[in-house]
Amino acid sequence: MLSILLIGYGPIAAYAAEKFASEPDIRLAGVLARPGREDAARALLDPGGAGGAVWTDAAAIPPGAVDIAADCAGHAGLSMHGAGLLAAGIDVVSLSVGALADPALAEALERAGRAGGGCLELAPGAIAGIDALTAAAVGGLSSVRYIARKPPAGWKGTPAEEILDLDRLQGPAEHFRGPAREAARRYPKNANVAAMVALAGLGLDETEAVLIADPTLSGNRHEVEAEGDFGRLVLALDGRTLPDNPKSSALAAMSLVRTIRRRARVIRI
Repeated sequence: MLSILLIGYGPIAAYAAEKFASEPDIRLAGVLARPGREDAARALLDPGGAGGAVWTDAAAIPPGAVDIAADCAGHAGLSMHGAGLLAAGIDVVSLSVGALADPALAEALERAGRAGGGCLELAPGAIAGIDALTAAAVGGLSSVRYIARKPPAGWKGTPAEEILDLDRLQGPAEHFRGPAREAARRYPKNANVAAMVALAGLGLDETEAVLIADPTLSGNRHEVEAEGDFGRLVLALDGRTLPDNPKSSALAAMSLVRTIRRRARVIRI
């Protein structure tokens, strides 16, 4: 039986809590939330009758109470709690891949995990083909490109607004092309997939990311192009959002649940 801690209490955390409630080998041990938001976090525990605790500080979690923490709180959640959990020997499964574009954070997490025995596992999130990319990297990759196409509204509140008139686009318009590390830094809420593709393949500095505002789309499209000793990979995925939240990828939420479910299986895919 795996005891799971949810970091965060938003739409992805709610989706995960609902799925875990029906898993015989998974127990929701609690939620890690910001001070003052305990009631919102507790609401994730009560509907399924799962019990569990609400903590506001990772240091307050009793030893042995949690096996795995599921990070659903974005970059801030991983930055705030990741090292402490890893140092306490608690594994973390995270969707906040773009946060690792910060070398200082990546180093702190690595150091904490080595000291305490916890392991950080990155869930693939809103993209497919990560298993193929990591396998291809064994043989050697010569190039990897990630292309994100989103409706103009999907780029509101980002640096794209300084480059494009998002309200008046007549056709697809590129607003960023460069290393995946820079994409993750400039677009922290939009570039987790870019970082995931990069870390699976050539790395954050050698992977090209292209970001496009496309008024002909109604949803987000992710494309990956890779070449190497294995051959050539071309992938396109049109993603849907969670029904209750247009900003959260449905596949990202499913990916988090799948990654933790896999830990509870004897036979794993």
